[in-house]
Amino acid sequence: MLKLSHRTVFLPGATGDSSFWFGVGKCLPRSWEKRFLSWPGLGNQDPDPQVRGFTDLVRLAAGQLTSPSIVIAQSMGGIVALQLALQCTERITHLVLVATSGGLDVATFGAADWRPDFLRCYPRTARWVLEDKVDLSNHFQEIVAPTLLLWGEVDPISPPAVGHRLAEEIRGAQLRIIPGANHEMGVLMPDVVASHVLGFVSNTPSEIGLIRR
Repeated sequence: MLKLSHRTVFLPGATGDSSFWFGVGKCLPRSWEKRFLSWPGLGNQDPDPQVRGFTDLVRLAAGQLTSPSIVIAQSMGGIVALQLALQCTERITHLVLVATSGGLDVATFGAADWRPDFLRCYPRTARWVLEDKVDLSNHFQEIVAPTLLLWGEVDPISPPAVGHRLAEEIRGAQLRIIPGANHEMGVLMPDVVASHVLGFVSNTPSEIGLIRR
């Protein structure tokens, strides 16, 4: 089996802030090549006229997959990551989704509406991030990348029930519920998140490696 690439691409949530993942990145091995993306126009990030919706974010992220990569995504970034996993199968060795919706209607799982508070905190944000709906529920079973799902036990925005549904739909997905964690566990508990990521990547062969063996 070919040695797995440890190039790692981090996708933020709706704030678009690449620094969300800096703590986790520091906790992962220095030998891993790390790329921290930001989302133009979201949160407090400077806008880019060429970024008008999720399709543009997927294009930006795909441009970072110049070699087989681990993709780690937070919340809304998970919608981008899932589309990458569907479109760039040969370039993703492992997929890590943290507290995302995955394109599901999280309200049906008891999730709180995050949009009013988000808009108060980030009044400059592009409005499409609050309005666009991406439904990937019919495509979850097409994902072949080994997938780790990390959910916070007390996350009101993406409750554990969402993680359980994705674990049922994505082939071979591993779900970990982090005790006491909420939606911001990537920032608040970087060592815990990094430990789960490292264990997952170390112990789970990638589909790319299996195909090329």
